Parts: sequence; structure tokens; C-alpha cells
Amino acid sequence: MSGEQAYALRFLGVGNAAAVELGSASVVLERDGQPLLLVDCGQEALTAYLDRYNDVPPALFITHTHLDHVAGFERLFVKTWFEEPRQTPKLFVPALVVPLLHQRVGSYPNALAEGGVNFWEAFQVIPVSDHFWLDRLRFEVFEVRHHAPRSAYGLRLPGSFVFTGDTRPIPEVLGRYEEPLVAHDCALVGNPSHCGIDDLEREYPRELLDRLLLYHYACAADAERLRQRGYATALPGHAYALLPPSPVLDNVV
Repeated sequence: MSGEQAYALRFLGVGNAAAVELGSASVVLERDGQPLLLVDCGQEALTAYLDRYNDVPPALFITHTHLDHVAGFERLFVKTWFEEPRQTPKLFVPALVVPLLHQRVGSYPNALAEGGVNFWEAFQVIPVSDHFWLDRLRFEVFEVRHHAPRSAYGLRLPGSFVFTGDTRPIPEVLGRYEEPLVAHDCALVGNPSHCGIDDLEREYPRELLDRLLLYHYACAADAERLRQRGYATALPGHAYALLPPSPVLDNVV
């Protein structure tokens, strides 16, 4: 893998489900300025993606199936199915999330009023367990704590970044990782499904807190208060430079 390639993590949105003005929490992994992987597909996130890149995403990863993370799928289906040339994005989904995603977005009796097509024909659905490959990059998938067990997952590109998705503190997971950028769910006040800043300060060592880039907050004023406490907060539309991924040795038979 060439060390000359530039990687960045661009936030399409940084808000919680109620913070429409901040956009649906979602990121795009870019390589040399081009989109490689969209993480989550909320309604506002899809709009921001299409406005920026003027094309459908080549690949997506879904962390969980709350609607602020998957509500863009019906519109994405229509766009991929009807626009020429027709594209079939790769859709990486944790295996236990596949039935939940189908219940949310794929099980309506007819994907089109006229019939004749199944919803998933518009995508190359790839169930994943603890990792998947995309364009010679090996991504790692890990379970997080969000509502029901085994229903929400985070994403890691070794050497480059960690993206938690929606979660409570997970020190037993993040303590294993050394990436310089850890994008982490956080608001001023936590609840049984999301982190508050007091939760993070109680659960995480200082070294990890210093690597966090916080998102999924309720409003711009809350982001400012988090910054005043000494934390970095993600900004909608902003791209954050990444270290290149760690090399992976190919297994050759």
C-alpha cells in the first residue's frame, strides 16, 4: 500500500437523532479526496453525501438500525436502481444486524409500487463478523453497548481510526487500540444508551480521552461546552486527516 496516499475521515453529520441542524451522525472514509466507505445512512447523511460527492456511495457499513442511521436507504435504493449507469453499492452489515436492517428498510411488500424488483437487488449485501475487506484494506468490527446486546457495532481501520457508533463507554474494547483518532459518541449528559462526558471521564484513562473526537451531541452550544472542557468535537462537513492504515500481509496460496 503506497504511503503517498492521503486518508481522511469526513463527518457528514455530528448530531443526535433530534439535532437535525447538525446532520445525522455519519462519516466517510476518503482516500486521496475520494469517498471509499460511508458509515451509516441517515436521511440527512445521505443528502450531505450526495451534495458533496454527486454520486452514490461505492460502499457502506451500517453500525445499527436506528432510523437516524438508516432512514436514507429507501431514497438510496431509488437512486441506485433508476439512475444510469446503474450501480450496486457494497453494503457491509454485521451478521446479527442483517435481520434488523431487513425489518427496518427491506421488508415492505413491494420495493416499487409496480413490483418487479426486490429491495436488496440494488445492493451487494455482505454480512460480516469481526472484519471485512474493502479495496485491499482490512476493517475490524467490534460490538458496542447500545440498547440491546449484539445490536450495534463500531468500526476500526488499524493504524488509522476507530469509530464507535452509538455507545455507552467501552473501556474493555478501546483499551486494546492505539489509533490516534477515536471518534466517540458523547453528549453533555448520558443516558442508558449514549455516553455523557462524565461517563467518559469516569471510565477512560487520560491517554484515551486525549485521543477522542466527540460527536453525536445535541446542539452547537453543547459542542462548545465540551470544547471548553478540553475536548475535540467533530464539525459537520469537516475532514480530519488520518495516519495511513497499518500494512496487511496478503495470504497467498
